[in-house]
Amino acid sequence: MNPQAATIRWQLWIVAFGFFMQTLDTTIVNTALPAMAHDLGVSPLHMHSVIVSYVLTVAVMLPLSGWLADRVGVRNIFFSAILLFSLGSLFCALSGTLNQLVMARVVQGIGGAMMVPVGRLIVMKIVPREQYMAAMTFVTLPGQIGPLVGPALGGVLVEYASWHWIFLINLPVALVGAIATITLMPNYSLPTRRFDFSGFILLAIGMAALTLALDGQHGLGISPLLLGVLILAGIFCLLFYLLHARNNNNALFSLKLFDNRLYALGLLGSLTGRIGSGMLPFIAPIFLQLGMGYTPFHAGLMMIPMVLGNMGMKRIVVQIVNRFGYRNVLVGSTLALAGVVLLFPLVALLGWVWALPVVLFLQGMINAIRFSSMNTLTLKELPDDLASSGNSLLSMIMQLAMSIGVTVAGLLLGTFGNAAVAGSIIAQHTFIPTYLCMALVIALPALVFWRVPADISKNAFLNRQGKSSS
Repeated sequence: MNPQAATIRWQLWIVAFGFFMQTLDTTIVNTALPAMAHDLGVSPLHMHSVIVSYVLTVAVMLPLSGWLADRVGVRNIFFSAILLFSLGSLFCALSGTLNQLVMARVVQGIGGAMMVPVGRLIVMKIVPREQYMAAMTFVTLPGQIGPLVGPALGGVLVEYASWHWIFLINLPVALVGAIATITLMPNYSLPTRRFDFSGFILLAIGMAALTLALDGQHGLGISPLLLGVLILAGIFCLLFYLLHARNNNNALFSLKLFDNRLYALGLLGSLTGRIGSGMLPFIAPIFLQLGMGYTPFHAGLMMIPMVLGNMGMKRIVVQIVNRFGYRNVLVGSTLALAGVVLLFPLVALLGWVWALPVVLFLQGMINAIRFSSMNTLTLKELPDDLASSGNSLLSMIMQLAMSIGVTVAGLLLGTFGNAAVAGSIIAQHTFIPTYLCMALVIALPALVFWRVPADISKNAFLNRQGKSSS
């Protein structure tokens, strides 16, 4: 391996570490939600605010993180992100009420907004565009250790210690990441234009208002009048941003991005596709604990086959996309995921416990193909002058879609059942219509992916010599 290729590998490993921190925290929290709800005195079906507060904060802060990374350098922002993430984790562990926990998750979200998206931007800067898919596959594969150990570790901590330790465990992990960032990461920076503060405020208010409105009366207990105000405020802010960005060279996200048809299709597919996928990590652990009566540790262990399936496909996803094309892979994986999502509760309620790991393994495989294809399709043909802006917008849309997905999942659970006894027939019936609705939401983006052109250039591989090959 030549010195330049070795340097790039080290930088990719640091980015992978950021992915690891994010996924470890998310998967531990999902497993611990019922225990946290019991300790805080709220219903487990209303705990989606803990997830939404984090991912929505990340979505809102993403545009600022991209501009800051260009202005003061990726190493400085990455290091600051780790410190904020650690501080938020400490506040989460010290929380005594749901509101305190939600506020602490907001602090975590500010750190998270400056971690993975900046890492993705680093990858775009250090590898040729034709190697982007292979480089992102390399980065996300080590990051899968987080979801591999997260569910089981979260179950162990909740069952044998307390849920507070799912946040305290982030502190030593963050220490290692901070040291590696300071010592190994170059401080890439670029000349920046004036920050579009007006556009940032319009987008932030619009996204936050619409997400809170989606949570509605059930999740937040807001009045119908305030609900209407939130919806109108969200819609008008987004419309005003479009007027603000038209013919504005300093706009936060240039409307020229949408002149690229592939980017526009990929962005719409990522938004609609991740709403359905965002429901799964929230629903599955709750279903296993409340619907099937599993312990937190057992529910955590059941998530491991899904992660193994995801990791197993990362190495060959480039070959699959090159062989069948983006359109066929995205349409096929989207419909297949909807089918597997329906299969999971069916197998569980029939009592075929031995088949649950197999179904989850398949779900992980399909998700790996789908996510890798969606992400790289969107950015594949963007010109260099729009790459940073396009990446930031994609990252924001991904986080927004995840927050909408978790909110919709919580809304569905709240609609079909409230205080159900864990493992009872009532609890199981709560999840049947929820999974049916989820499968429909997951399948609909196939209509978007069907419009993807069939003649997209193939991806190159990332080998140890730093050379591309088809």
